[in-house]
Amino acid sequence: MGSTEETSPDRPGDARDRDSEGRARNARPRDGLGRPLPYGADGVPRQPEGVVRTPEETVTQAQRLLDEGKPFHAHEVFEDAWKSGPDQERELWRGLAQLAVGLTHAARGNLTGGARLLRRGAGAAEAWVSGAGQDLPHGIDVVGVAAWARELAADVERTGRPVDAGGRAPRLRGPEAGR
Repeated sequence: MGSTEETSPDRPGDARDRDSEGRARNARPRDGLGRPLPYGADGVPRQPEGVVRTPEETVTQAQRLLDEGKPFHAHEVFEDAWKSGPDQERELWRGLAQLAVGLTHAARGNLTGGARLLRRGAGAAEAWVSGAGQDLPHGIDVVGVAAWARELAADVERTGRPVDAGGRAPRLRGPEAGR
């Protein structure tokens, strides 16, 4: 009552989006950076949640999304790997998800949060590599990606401007990691 929220003809004003099990889920369409759009707007197709992928599929799909300037969506792919993969790899995938969210925030203009998440994700992924003793897990150049993240964090703090997510996307594999 007395709410100034806009309602959509697609959803009653007092209803919450719920999945088939009754859990709250935001069903609003989203843009390429994951920002919610009004109900009924054309958005970017969302990544389905809970998909079990091989590490190869995870890295390939996440790289494609990063290159397309959709780091929020790449984060969802990494999050699936974090939640469904082997326990011993959880911190690797969590760190990569944080990097993707950091890029998302840096592109949206949340420069402080973006820089913080980029550094946190870099540290988490590097810590996993150090503990696991794997230099290139699933072909991912973690050292190069972490260097990219720290450089991007410094850039957004220095310039004070949002970044082009696709233009600043990291290379997850190979000697050009981080571009």
